[in-house]
Amino acid sequence: MDMKGVLVAFILINLSILASCGAPRKAIDVPFWNNYEPSWSSHHIKYLNGGTTAELLLDKSSGTGFQSKRSYLFGHFSMKMKLVGGDSAGVVTAFYLSSTNAEHDEIDFEFLGNRTGQPYILQTNVFTGGKGDREQRIYLWFDPTKDFHSYSVLWNTFQIVIFVDDVPIRVFKNSKDIGVKFPFNQPMKIYSSLWNADDWATRGGLEKTDWSGAPFTASYTSFHIDGCEAVTPQEVQVCNTNGMKWWDQKAFQDLDGPQYRKLQWVRQKFTIYNYCTDRKRYPTLPLECTRDRDL
Repeated sequence: MDMKGVLVAFILINLSILASCGAPRKAIDVPFWNNYEPSWSSHHIKYLNGGTTAELLLDKSSGTGFQSKRSYLFGHFSMKMKLVGGDSAGVVTAFYLSSTNAEHDEIDFEFLGNRTGQPYILQTNVFTGGKGDREQRIYLWFDPTKDFHSYSVLWNTFQIVIFVDDVPIRVFKNSKDIGVKFPFNQPMKIYSSLWNADDWATRGGLEKTDWSGAPFTASYTSFHIDGCEAVTPQEVQVCNTNGMKWWDQKAFQDLDGPQYRKLQWVRQKFTIYNYCTDRKRYPTLPLECTRDRDL
């Protein structure tokens, strides 16, 4: 290849990197059984269209849940969900990653139901080394009961980013250097569940579940997992080797400018609680809040 060809190739490669800066790879739609299995009350899960769609059912007798077949250390995990419609007060739909150790790590989506006509609340939380208490709550800018929307987590050694569709709604940076634990050595499984939590979910438990609307149904599709499988210490070490996977690359080590602007849009227009700004609860600003640029 002559110098002109080398220059053209260089430009094309860099344009490709810029175009994908910060945005995870496109999720691949796969059936439920490729990556998941029921974890409890399997009789409350219905499979449609050859398993490409799953419906979780909640009635007075039980909710239900499922989990990934394998554990992962870093990667991109997403699911398309359509939440319980109508009067969903007291009902919680969850999608989360969690390890099983005593000082566990966890990354949470929790969708808190509400009375008919009142918006869902999406609560996120990040646990590191067994410590959580990092709640953020937002309203969504669409009705999550009308159609499927994508909810995803990008997790690498630099940051955790939580997305709704292509909008980052939360970032949690690796702040180990300033004394904040970060999930880096405990593989996690992916879980989802639908259950009754009317003791706390809606207006602090004041609104109770109206069982006349049961069974409540949450629908799922596009069961995408692109992660580094890890169970043994040797596999954990392999997954911890920076630079080996696409999510380790520079483009995914921080949000880009447009993504930070989207995050600020969410903070300004839709955020109803952010632990980083709760001075009554945290008179001293938690160390990670400044690092996350999420005030």
